[in-house]
Amino acid sequence: MAFTLTSSHIADQQTLPLQFVHSAMGAGGQNVSPDLAWSGAPEGTQSYALTMYDPDAPTGSGWWHWVVYDIPASATGLVMGAGAAGGAELPAGAKLGRTDFGTAEYGGAAPPPGHGPHRYIFTLYALKMPRLDVPPDATAAMIGFNIHFAKLAEARLTALYER
Repeated sequence: MAFTLTSSHIADQQTLPLQFVHSAMGAGGQNVSPDLAWSGAPEGTQSYALTMYDPDAPTGSGWWHWVVYDIPASATGLVMGAGAAGGAELPAGAKLGRTDFGTAEYGGAAPPPGHGPHRYIFTLYALKMPRLDVPPDATAAMIGFNIHFAKLAEARLTALYER
């Protein structure tokens, strides 16, 4: 069975609906995190981590929009709105990491007007350890570094958005 990541609101390679776009920086969305579901994790999965990344951001290093880690292996998805500050809707034990917006919460798409289409890559990682050993204020890059060394498999879903 393949390791897959899906959403009832986002279709792969299709436009990200406005409710999942950031409410700041003139983007005009609602900044709600989408629901996500997964299946087919490999044997030995002890936890999951999720990232949302825009490689097309004009920064030279992309933009981290969402980081969730220490998601228990028993979880099969995240409900819509689980990325809200404080993480009340996350599975027990899961943590929100700091994004490039400077906060530990979901930050929707907000590309510069006229910059063309951006890719928003949701990547779910099946990990071989129950928890990542990172400080509470770790950057997305530091969390990603630790994910890399604990990864058993990954599944992706890519949305597109432009203004």
